[in-house]
Amino acid sequence: MVGLAADWLTSTANTNMFTYEIAPVFVLLEYVTLKKMREIVGWPGGAGDGIFSPGGAISNMYAMLIARYKMFPEVKEKGMAAVPRLIAFTSEHSHFSLKKGAAALGIGTDSVILIKCDERGKMIPSDLERRILEVKQKGFVPFLVSATAGTTVYGAFDPLLSVADICKKYKIWMHVDGLMQSCNQMHASYLFQQDKHYDLSYDTGDKALQCGRHVDVFKLWLMWRAKGTTGFEAHIDKCLELAEYLYNIIKNREGYEMVFDGKPQHTNVCFWYVPPSLRALEDNEERMSRLSKVAPVIKARMMEFGTTMVSYQPLGDKVNFFRMVVSNPAATHQDIDFLIEEIERLGQDLS
Repeated sequence: MVGLAADWLTSTANTNMFTYEIAPVFVLLEYVTLKKMREIVGWPGGAGDGIFSPGGAISNMYAMLIARYKMFPEVKEKGMAAVPRLIAFTSEHSHFSLKKGAAALGIGTDSVILIKCDERGKMIPSDLERRILEVKQKGFVPFLVSATAGTTVYGAFDPLLSVADICKKYKIWMHVDGLMQSCNQMHASYLFQQDKHYDLSYDTGDKALQCGRHVDVFKLWLMWRAKGTTGFEAHIDKCLELAEYLYNIIKNREGYEMVFDGKPQHTNVCFWYVPPSLRALEDNEERMSRLSKVAPVIKARMMEFGTTMVSYQPLGDKVNFFRMVVSNPAATHQDIDFLIEEIERLGQDLS
């Protein structure tokens, strides 16, 4: 309800986030909110810079822009013809937006190298270092390593400290936002005059690609004020507890198989439901082919009945599996129990 109220007030104000004089309160709210977030990350005193962007895909493209600018600032004026072949690295389980950003920035999708992950979906540092050395031997320039804290499918956290050590060793930018304004600013004189009577760092529009930005901060700020940091902590802990509850029920339950061993790192629980007709089959290609058709049918039935919905997907050599991501702290153990029973009800007759 708090977030809904914030959305309503944001729409009512109907302003934009390019200069302090246009949206003074929202600019300051963004400043203090981001500073608090940087403190939680661990930067002393919340030092650093940042803006809210429309989503993760744009954020990843900003990271790529900044990494390229840090290594070759001349690219801003002269373009890609002025720089050598650049190579970015990310895990094979990372978000697809890295390749989309590479395409948009003229770096090219072939210049994004996917690093192998372990069975839990975490980037393998030794493979990262091996691929960096291969690239350097070819005369290409490694410029970015994009690590992931909570992958889309498994909810895995890359070993950030080990990745950081490798980046430091080879002087490669690790996905951290800073140097944003000098990278993107164009000094539009009709907006960003340099002789204004206030601190020009509050004119955030020149940091962003789109200049004018929707006011995204108020919803988060108001919810944070209403819940408090401990409230958000309890919110996240509840989701993690519900995910672990689901895992503990199905890990040894007949008809369920986990995609990987061990409890999930995050709120993602990945599993197969195996109908009775497939349980006695040998683990071969025919079984996998039939199993791949189970999750799509159950999901379609879920939507037809309107009872619940859980996404599914394949990954690598693993056929379609359910990916339950718990994000609603209002859910209960009874809701999780219902989900399990509903999957069984809708899928028990499949072959």
